[in-house]
Amino acid sequence: MFQSFSKLERFVFGGAIIVLVISGFFWLSNYFYNATEETPVRGGYFKEGIVGQPITLNPILAGANDVDRDLIELLFSDLSELAESIKISKDNKTWTVTLKNQLKWTDDKPLTTADILFTLESLQNPDAQSPNAATWQGVIAERLSDKEIRFSLPNPYAFFEDNLRKLKIVPRHIFANIPLSNLRLSTFNLEPVGSGPYKFISYQKRKDGFISQYYLEANDQYAGGAPYIASFTIKFFNNAGAALESFNRKEIDGLGAIDPRNIGTIRVGHKLFSISVPRYYAIFLNQSTEPALKKAEVRKILDNAIDKSKIIESVFGNHSMIVNGPIPSTIEGYNPDIYKSEQIDMEQVKNILSKAGLKEINATVPQIQFLIDAAELIKSDWEKIGLKFNYQVATLQEMNEVIKTRNYQAVVFGNILRGNPDVFSFWHSSERFYPGLNLAIYSNKKVDGLLESIRKDFNPESRKTNLSKLQQLIYEDKPAIFLFSPNYIYAAPKNLGGLELKLAITPSDRFEKVNEWYLKTARVFK
Repeated sequence: MFQSFSKLERFVFGGAIIVLVISGFFWLSNYFYNATEETPVRGGYFKEGIVGQPITLNPILAGANDVDRDLIELLFSDLSELAESIKISKDNKTWTVTLKNQLKWTDDKPLTTADILFTLESLQNPDAQSPNAATWQGVIAERLSDKEIRFSLPNPYAFFEDNLRKLKIVPRHIFANIPLSNLRLSTFNLEPVGSGPYKFISYQKRKDGFISQYYLEANDQYAGGAPYIASFTIKFFNNAGAALESFNRKEIDGLGAIDPRNIGTIRVGHKLFSISVPRYYAIFLNQSTEPALKKAEVRKILDNAIDKSKIIESVFGNHSMIVNGPIPSTIEGYNPDIYKSEQIDMEQVKNILSKAGLKEINATVPQIQFLIDAAELIKSDWEKIGLKFNYQVATLQEMNEVIKTRNYQAVVFGNILRGNPDVFSFWHSSERFYPGLNLAIYSNKKVDGLLESIRKDFNPESRKTNLSKLQQLIYEDKPAIFLFSPNYIYAAPKNLGGLELKLAITPSDRFEKVNEWYLKTARVFK
């Protein structure tokens, strides 16, 4: 039939066939797209850049070193990930935890409640000198079976489940035969056996002792579900500049703790995550050093004279939020109605300060660049009201001694919350002196009573009411000048999916759902 067509008819017929094929192709493509969805698939590798060095990859011994916390988050499970259920008793003093079935360590040994009991007892034992011992004081654990364990408290504590869920478990069969006083000497602190989303494979160390890289692989037996990304490498750097340059050369895929002022220097395509952290910085005042500081109207002037918005913009590039009280806006119970912006009359302010006899304030500031930069802006603001601000920059070791002795008129420092509104350790009068964390040396009986009630209150509504009262009292008293809460800034490749974090209690929480991160996808039928 085609041979009988004229030249024109053949041309028209051929064109029709081409149109039919093309339209069919687009129809099939559209059908496939609508009938399928993009889903993550296993594969790929990820290289994280971290400034610093691992010291002790052991949840019992790990302290404030962010590098240790990062790797522990990748290598060890929280109790919440291992638990099938966590139930509380009617008297709010007892929690019963039931584990999931067939839990295993990365060396294929079974993970049972014996490991949990060993972890708790090790944390509590003074011989271990655990930085986390205080959290578990007074807690009694009882093994009911290989799968069930009971935790008991002498008194109800409304936020105990938060601590329980975040408890990292260590393997009893690895550490049980080591004297706790020698625990820090174990090679397993750098070559850990864990139960987290990734398992330790090896690490590289230079001749000078600097650990350059850690190699991890996906743990298929992870209780939270096997990770999509097959391998995870951690590369360590001496300083933030070297890490950022490596990111620009695409030698690493992820980089955290980025100084907001360096965001513009990133030259490669990336996603930027600005993650809220429940911590804040403030100027804590030691009122006993200066009679004028005992006057609430003076402390109010000091607070109102600081342009906090300018600090947020200039120092943090708006990757931070203003904090006006003991509960940040990201924490349960925060009441924005308490905090109101107030205009100040410069002449009236200068008159009040003159009558009070306050001419200068001396402060200690940690050797952290954004705090030094903020101090410079505060100095400029206070000069406008006729007040001299002298600050001394201190190393971490010097800072520890200053805080221990409370030897300061003012100190710029930070409080880190646990993700809940329990701020007892920061503001209760019993915590005024070392090792307490009440850096304002603040004492208010009404505040003490509220802090004690909030800890015992399991009713969300009454707790919310008491939290509002607490914020109101501290806002009126102004024992400290609250400043800001910086975000944690993390850069990653554009093709990274699964990272949806908005709030991190600590920077290591960016890895909380790392098993859901993915680099590769495929379309599957719905």
